[in-house]
Amino acid sequence: MEDEEMEKKVQQYLQRKGFRLAELALQEDRNRLSTSAVSDVALHRSDNDPARYHDGYSKLRTWAYSSLDQYKHELLRVLYPVFIHCFMDLVAERHMQEARSFFHTFREDHEVMHSRDLQKLEGVLSPSHLEETELARSLRQNKFRIKLCEYSYELLLQYLQKTQALVVLGVINEHITFEVSPGQPSLISDDVDVVSLIGTSKDLAKQINQKEVHWGLLEDSVEERMEKALAESDKIEAESKDAEADDNKKRNAEGGKQGTSLKKTKKDKLVGATGKNVKTETSMVSVAPRVKPELTIPATPIEVEQSILEDLRNRAQLSSVALPSVSFYTFLNTHNGLNCSSISHDGSLVVGGFSDSSVKVSPFRLNHLCHAIYISSWYNFLTFHQVWDMSKIGQPAKTASSQGGNGSSQGGRISTVDEGKKPYTLFQGHSGPVYSAAFSPFGDFLLSSSSDSTIRLWSTKLNANLVCYKGHNYPVWDVQFSPVGHYFASASHDRTARIWSMDKIQPLRIMAGHLSDVDCVQWHVNCNYIATGSSDKTVRLWDVQTGECIRMFIGHRSMVLSLAMSPDGRYMASGDEDGTIMMWDLSTGRCVSPLLGHSSCVWTLSFSSEGALLASGSADCTVKLWDVTSSTKALKMEDTKGGSANRLRLLKALPTKSTPVYSLQFSRRNLLFASGALSLSSL
Repeated sequence: MEDEEMEKKVQQYLQRKGFRLAELALQEDRNRLSTSAVSDVALHRSDNDPARYHDGYSKLRTWAYSSLDQYKHELLRVLYPVFIHCFMDLVAERHMQEARSFFHTFREDHEVMHSRDLQKLEGVLSPSHLEETELARSLRQNKFRIKLCEYSYELLLQYLQKTQALVVLGVINEHITFEVSPGQPSLISDDVDVVSLIGTSKDLAKQINQKEVHWGLLEDSVEERMEKALAESDKIEAESKDAEADDNKKRNAEGGKQGTSLKKTKKDKLVGATGKNVKTETSMVSVAPRVKPELTIPATPIEVEQSILEDLRNRAQLSSVALPSVSFYTFLNTHNGLNCSSISHDGSLVVGGFSDSSVKVSPFRLNHLCHAIYISSWYNFLTFHQVWDMSKIGQPAKTASSQGGNGSSQGGRISTVDEGKKPYTLFQGHSGPVYSAAFSPFGDFLLSSSSDSTIRLWSTKLNANLVCYKGHNYPVWDVQFSPVGHYFASASHDRTARIWSMDKIQPLRIMAGHLSDVDCVQWHVNCNYIATGSSDKTVRLWDVQTGECIRMFIGHRSMVLSLAMSPDGRYMASGDEDGTIMMWDLSTGRCVSPLLGHSSCVWTLSFSSEGALLASGSADCTVKLWDVTSSTKALKMEDTKGGSANRLRLLKALPTKSTPVYSLQFSRRNLLFASGALSLSSL
């Protein structure tokens, strides 16, 4: 009020004295100040207008999609971070309705690459959720790293300067860091992780992956002794040929006794090394270094070793032109109650874990199917198909004919056991749905895990529960025996994996570090490491002795559901919810090859016994066979050239009519066992 009275008195004084020009100047200053105040208020209102986020992102989106094709795929990478932070800014400013409208209007742009993140962010409904949601908190605290070529970066800067898009400019300045590279724009396939968070998993992975990994096979294993015996036999055979050449005259004079003596010596060497005769044509040589186990490895019974050696001698040699025979077990009328299944290493037992807390084990022998073998032009190789009909327990099931193909079947009704006997053994003890089941390497024990947070050990010989292991706080999604038995690993919703021993009720090691559920676990062949796949989209390799994470593998776009280790211990395969399979080199931690072919979740993976093939089973009702040998050879050749990863070649796709594939298992003789439940919804 005092300022206004003073201005009036000054104006009256100027009028009284006749200073007209001075009076006009004072009036102009007053109008200018008034206009400035009004514009400041309008600008302040504009800063709080929620529509500015919609307009800013919409214009950036239109510009990016209308850019030249050569640079469009790089410029589109900017959209996801801008979209995410515009949405979270609207939530932070409490414009809830506008935030939901913005989210649902533009979410389709990012469904393919970021569907899991969008599902989590969809539940962010208030500013407090931004602090409580782990993903949102991580996005707010860290910057995105985006890779662009120089020209794409210049195009983006020109757009921002020309349009004066303050909202977009603010988001980019605060939440995005660009890695600008000279030359032509890169392809998305050249680098899976072109858009990533700084300071999180990628930087941590670089630091972790520098640690040393001993990826070789176990010392003094049955396989190693057989390899030594084969090498010794080859040496003796070479010496035999030299001796025959040098002493040709002597052997003629002595009636050829020397050659017979050398052959007998070679045979004795093989018998002494392995306990039984070994076929010299079996190729088992591996270049992997031998590793001493850190765990106390239990002794293998002699009869078990002899059985393993018998399988090794009769192993089928697989390749891209010699595909495996397949034995498929189908569960009928499970009414969506089957959660998991597994097959013993020799294929003699099949187990199913059900939502009613039960575990059911059925014996199965291939010689019972001798009259039901058929050759199918659809499979193009020998195929067995066994059916469990859960609605007709006590009755023999019919063999399934070729599904979706033109092959014919022979035979009729069969039963997995003798007529009149119970077709399966029922194990009851869990108090919640059973999510995983696994046989020991020799089939005498069975592990099962459940939503009741426990793991149970069953004896398949005594048909009884032996131990109930308690340690996890939440449902246990997966459990796996080590390659030598006695030890096993578990994966849980509590974000940990644990190492157990059969003779102790408490875990030996706890592996903690994943940011979300640990969905699957797999042992390395030398028993020194376990791999875990998680809903946080990463795979980790852990040292069993120390419990330390020594590798982190980044590249999946959704939760990792399955893992498999190559027989030589050098490579690992992982499958995710989107149907992508990635092959990893354990020594370097980098992706050897992405495998694209499945259209749904990859639930199971298995390497052939010599590592030439990889089999994958999916919810899309197919089994696919991939050529591993050619890609790994190409990788070794390109290691010195710095070449990019090769894609594994798809050899064969084996579709079922409506049976999602739950589990795959190569036997030691390279017969592929598979199992699944018939899905009526797919018919």
